Amino acid sequence: MNPVRQDALMAGVVFAGGLALLASGAYVQRGQYVPLLAVPLAVTCLGVVLRRRRPVVTLALGVAAVVGDVLLGPSLGTILIFTDNLYAATLYGPRRLATWLLGITSVLAIVIGVIAGFVARNWGALAIAGVQAGLVLTTPAVTALIIRQHRDQVIAERARAEQVARLAELDRQAAVTTERTRMARELHDIIANHFSAVAIQSAAVIARQDLDAASVRKVLESIRENSVRGMAEMRTMIGLLRAEAEDEEAEPTRHRLQDAPDLVARSRRAGMDIDLSVSGTPHDLPPSIELAGYRILQESLTNALKHGTGRADVSIQYKSDEVVLRIENPCGADSTGLPGSGAGLVGMAERTALVGGTFAAGPCAGPSLEWAQTQVMGETDRLWRVVATLAVESQPFEAKLISVEDAR
Repeated sequence: MNPVRQDALMAGVVFAGGLALLASGAYVQRGQYVPLLAVPLAVTCLGVVLRRRRPVVTLALGVAAVVGDVLLGPSLGTILIFTDNLYAATLYGPRRLATWLLGITSVLAIVIGVIAGFVARNWGALAIAGVQAGLVLTTPAVTALIIRQHRDQVIAERARAEQVARLAELDRQAAVTTERTRMARELHDIIANHFSAVAIQSAAVIARQDLDAASVRKVLESIRENSVRGMAEMRTMIGLLRAEAEDEEAEPTRHRLQDAPDLVARSRRAGMDIDLSVSGTPHDLPPSIELAGYRILQESLTNALKHGTGRADVSIQYKSDEVVLRIENPCGADSTGLPGSGAGLVGMAERTALVGGTFAAGPCAGPSLEWAQTQVMGETDRLWRVVATLAVESQPFEAKLISVEDAR
């Protein structure tokens, strides 16, 4: 329901309740004309209608109605509705007004109690009047301040959560951009091999004057193959990955997945215990897949060293249409303490997606490693598993350099 309509409905209900209290005699009888008590009652109910839109006006109407009601009565209904006027002014009004209301109502409650005790010359009357005035004046203001504080805290927490979410998204985008830029530099160097082959073969044809037509044609076919495929890969991969800003510290690399034994050997020299298994027949792959597989393996072993126990099980499976990488390592109870930004998993996922593969990484129930039974109990309760499936093109491209002697 609309808040304005809700307030209007509540004003009508409390006005009817106030009339019922007047009819039942819930007022101080001074021989006054009773219908006149309905006037301040109606004024306080008008304040209820405006409680959300005009809280200051609501307070002014409530004060005026109470003053008139005290002069005429007072009546119980008007006093009760005035507590809502105070509550609304403290909750929906300016913050400074809410602070002032708390102080003013507290002082008024004490003053009313003292006056009542002085007039009645009875300390009991002072206590009773003070408590009643506190319930009517101070309690609504205190309650509204508490609710207002909780509401402001909820708003602040929501804004903080939104800010954290925006920062996390910016960090993720920055990690993706940085990784794609670095990959663009690496792929650029790999694709440059195609054009180097074109240059060498062209220079050889120009230098040799004794080649027959068949040899020249064979070399030219190789040049054309390197040119067309290299340019196609350059356009698709570099155009997709290159960002406006390049990482000047990124060094060009020409690693291949077939260099995995060397990578494992270096990791072993760093103190890791790695079990490497290769199934299927290793064969030449497109440069993008070679580089992606090598980098995924390198990042996984780095994570195993930083966050694991120093052990890892690496499996490389060559198939006709795909290459499957599986790296498993137990999650160590105490990591090495090396910092990690989380960009490694983002980079591995990006590399896999760019070559049309699938990537999955996360904890899994163990043990599943061959050497897990030798571990101390409790160290292999949880394993970290990385599985990357790299799709191989139906006609994988390999930049072959045909020498002039081979052409002959």
